[in-house]
Amino acid sequence: METSQGWNSIDQAQQYGENLLRDAVIDLRESEQEDFAHMAGWWNAPAWAVLQQRTIKPRPEAPLAEMFAQWSRNIPYSGDAGFSIFERGTGTFIGHITLHGGVLPHRAAELAVMIGPDFVGQGFGTRAIKLMTGYGFRELGLHRISLCVAVFNPRAIRSYEKAGFTLEGRQREVYFHNGQFHDQVLLSLLSHEYFARQG
Repeated sequence: METSQGWNSIDQAQQYGENLLRDAVIDLRESEQEDFAHMAGWWNAPAWAVLQQRTIKPRPEAPLAEMFAQWSRNIPYSGDAGFSIFERGTGTFIGHITLHGGVLPHRAAELAVMIGPDFVGQGFGTRAIKLMTGYGFRELGLHRISLCVAVFNPRAIRSYEKAGFTLEGRQREVYFHNGQFHDQVLLSLLSHEYFARQG
């Protein structure tokens, strides 16, 4: 039984650690160079680039891999974290998720997630978002996690809402694609909202 001061056994601490970055379907793990090669291919595919970049500009793999490595450095005592997403049953690499900018005193981070095209629409993104927000609030001590997403990506918006995010507002005409401007929406999740949902 947990006391108001925290754990009263090693078992409780180890169970927390065991389940912090995994659920029944996926694991969040440290990123390796081979993961970045997959991500570079996804980043450069124009059909997917339009959903994650302000301007579609394919880039060489080496600078992209360095950018992804920066997202995944996991420096101790920072509010940033980045992990690769793997399917537990097969060990298949299916994506990457990151929190950045969560420094004192604000403890407000931004979340970004990339799911490989072959794995979209299967619930992996929502699972990864739930795990990463839990990690941010329970382990990094964040107070707020937010993100922006283009309004022409309703599938992503639904995934964030399923993970507990609330629509905060709409930023008008911030994306320029196909000769016209598009809006984006801002969503967020606060620590007290997260813990209230956990019961």
